[in-house]
Amino acid sequence: MRVIAIVLDSVGIGELPDSHLYGDEGSNTLVNTAKAVGGLNLPNLAKMGLGNLDDILGVPKMKAIGAFGVMKEKSAGKDSTTGHWELSGIVLKKPFDLFPNGFPEALVKEFERRVGRKVIGNKPASGTEIIKELGLEHERTGALIVYTSADSVFQIAAKEEIVPVEELYRYCEIARSLLDEMGFKVARVIARPFTGEWPNYVRTPRRHDYSLPPEGRTLLDVLTENRIPVYGVGKIYDLYAGKGITESFKTEDNMDGVDKTVWLMKNKRQRCMIFTNLVDYDMKYGHRNDVKGYAKALEDFDRRLPEIWDAMEEDDVLFITADHGCDPTTPSTDHSREKVPILVCGSKVCQNVNLGVRESFADFGQTVADIFNVDKLDNGVSFKDLLFEC
Repeated sequence: MRVIAIVLDSVGIGELPDSHLYGDEGSNTLVNTAKAVGGLNLPNLAKMGLGNLDDILGVPKMKAIGAFGVMKEKSAGKDSTTGHWELSGIVLKKPFDLFPNGFPEALVKEFERRVGRKVIGNKPASGTEIIKELGLEHERTGALIVYTSADSVFQIAAKEEIVPVEELYRYCEIARSLLDEMGFKVARVIARPFTGEWPNYVRTPRRHDYSLPPEGRTLLDVLTENRIPVYGVGKIYDLYAGKGITESFKTEDNMDGVDKTVWLMKNKRQRCMIFTNLVDYDMKYGHRNDVKGYAKALEDFDRRLPEIWDAMEEDDVLFITADHGCDPTTPSTDHSREKVPILVCGSKVCQNVNLGVRESFADFGQTVADIFNVDKLDNGVSFKDLLFEC
């Protein structure tokens, strides 16, 4: 038996009850995107029951080939790290630190001292906008562009011709150590190299994340401890700081992520978990409020679903879910505090099963642990019986 789990990064499906605490009332990434473009063409996701979860224009309600439901997030937060950790069984006891007014002066001064360069920026910003705003000053002075967002991130942008990528990575390692030393709970330090000429800078694919290790034993740890390999595709390795990952496969974009997922399905025939994150929805479209791009990316994935189904073996179980929202139709360019879909299929999975509203993303991880018959996780309620007891 294999589990293939695909996280459509930021593809939420409606505000959570506490969304007002995050300024996200009215967010619904799927429903609002569908309305904004006059309907989504997602026939294969519809077969998996996506249309049964809400009124998504263009996506019909129909008898599903598997199980469908939605999951709430229990942890405080609305970022990829929080979402992925909860998917694997960890509910945060203390949320990650956020910096809506930039990083404290003492932290910035010490970082400047350790790296031997000045810092410019130090505010929440869009990555593409801040390099346009500060790129010329960076080129003139060699100062590092440091910024954050609504997520718990310390991001360092530098032009590759000014700061070689390996040097930028070293600065990120220094920042990661410094944040930890000073007691800041920051989910990720991110290297953001770019190139090109102002104002048309282009971020290069040599981004690198330096994440906090998960604060507890995850589904991935449990599987690998039981000699069940976990193959991470996309940014899975970064989100878990490499813990519980047998082998990692970086991706260039969503379609490359699907290519690598299908390749693994055809080449890793033993009992294993293939865990994929498709980040373009979030990174390329959600944060830039590119509604048409977001819709097209959803439809592009939908067209590839039959390839994934064709690569499935008799005992395989496919899960499709998300980690948070990022509604491209709202004024905000930040993530949105939303429920996420959970869609499941496989030749042995019961058809047209409504999983209802799950109270935690951790129900996914607990279910996968149950399927593999390994140790229970600390959080989550398994819905394995609903999948297989028809």
